[in-house]
Amino acid sequence: MVKWISALVLVLLGGGWVVLNRIGGERYRQLSRLPMEGLRLRRLTPPLAYLLERSKVPMRFPIWFYRIQGSVQKLHGLRRSPEMTLLFMAEALAYTWLIWIGGSIWSLLTGEPMGMMAGFGLGVLLPVALIRDMQKKVLLREQEIVMELPELLSIIVLLVGAGETVQRSIVHCVERSKDKDHPLYNELRRMLLEWEGGHPFQQALEQFNKRCGVQEVSIFTTTVLLNFRRGGNDFALALRDLSRVLWEKRKAIGRTRGEQASSKLVFPMVVIFMVVIILLGAPAFMMMNM
Repeated sequence: MVKWISALVLVLLGGGWVVLNRIGGERYRQLSRLPMEGLRLRRLTPPLAYLLERSKVPMRFPIWFYRIQGSVQKLHGLRRSPEMTLLFMAEALAYTWLIWIGGSIWSLLTGEPMGMMAGFGLGVLLPVALIRDMQKKVLLREQEIVMELPELLSIIVLLVGAGETVQRSIVHCVERSKDKDHPLYNELRRMLLEWEGGHPFQQALEQFNKRCGVQEVSIFTTTVLLNFRRGGNDFALALRDLSRVLWEKRKAIGRTRGEQASSKLVFPMVVIFMVVIILLGAPAFMMMNM
């Protein structure tokens, strides 16, 4: 009975993917070619993206969908974020699809229902793990931006105090940045490209704020937009006060990361302690038995 059920599940999963792939058409195959990093099952996503869209999952679960979309926007930008969110969900469903097929094959070969049960359980949990992993990446990105922003602001304060404009100060900071892959400087480079393309300073700065999606960057851009026309001592004083606040937030993030690192070391230390006890106690125990 188990083998018949597992064979039926295999036919439904495999045949369903083939049918959906033919129905989906070129639109969903183009969707799988979006420039989105971290995807490993792009070739399997078109029929699953079609299934998600036809079943109206984004409309049935809007809060869940928009939370994922918010994380996708912060990692991959605002452009075509709904399509990228659908692609990410199709990628997660592809992993579930493969795990279900693997569990069904296991039950078909062994005749035990445990394969299908384990496969269906893991298939449900894996998308949740992928979403949590993406949220951790977003949190790490936000922390990196907040920790780098005080240093950027300190340099801007010095340059503005020396007579430079805000625009030239930002250009100087980007050109002298040591970390070429830092998320803050990547967004600043995109802002510079928008300036060169003819966008006004205010509009480019607001787009920079939206792409970062961090409260501290919003405070920075608001302070700049409110005071950069005035210039002089008032503007430098406002930036200096903001820099002081951001340095305190950087210290708080540093303390939080230190506590997290120390908590991660607790389990290895306990394991090492138990190994040491066994190595020291085993000879004594063996001598007592002798």
